[in-house]
Amino acid sequence: MKLHCKFVVRGLFDCGLILTGLVLAGCSSPSDEQLFSDMPRSPAMTGGPGVADFAADAARFHVGDTITVTLSGLPTPVEPHQEAIKEDGTITMPEIGKVQVAGKSAGEVQNEIHDLYVPNYYKHVTVTVNTGDRVYYVSGEVKGPGRQLYVGQTTVNQAITSASDFTDFANHKNVTVIRANGDRIKVNVDRVRNGKAEDPPVYPGDQIIVRRRVW
Repeated sequence: MKLHCKFVVRGLFDCGLILTGLVLAGCSSPSDEQLFSDMPRSPAMTGGPGVADFAADAARFHVGDTITVTLSGLPTPVEPHQEAIKEDGTITMPEIGKVQVAGKSAGEVQNEIHDLYVPNYYKHVTVTVNTGDRVYYVSGEVKGPGRQLYVGQTTVNQAITSASDFTDFANHKNVTVIRANGDRIKVNVDRVRNGKAEDPPVYPGDQIIVRRRVW
């Protein structure tokens, strides 16, 4: 009888463990926003692009960017050509027509325009491509919302500070970054400022949205 009771008790204990595991597994649900990890993980662990990939993408031209193309070294000077990149990702250059520039770096565009002009139109030409102001946006519960000039490496915390910091009604724990490619990241800025979480980078075209507290 004692041996039989031991088996019954152990069986009930094992069943309890299995049920607990199932309940915990059922409680997790996918989120629409990626919660920025307190402990950074490598791209190999996440299966997604790394910081270097985002930085490389930020260095490339996007629809709406204003670029200036200068042709120099010609017998007769030519005025620089300035144009915003159209919805189809192109600009229209004199003589050679449409040039696809969205998604390319300045160096790639320079080489492509050079090869379209030389030798069909000029024997020699130096092509220089520059972009206009690059910006990101901070909205919601900050004291100075709006368009912010992207002047170099910037983080979410720095971007909020540049927008005159949080209002008294801001939810510091619920800040959303929307990348130019549509990716969304949720950031707890309190943990960032306490040194308990990493501070995500901001890139041109990003939107930073600071939510309002519900209480």
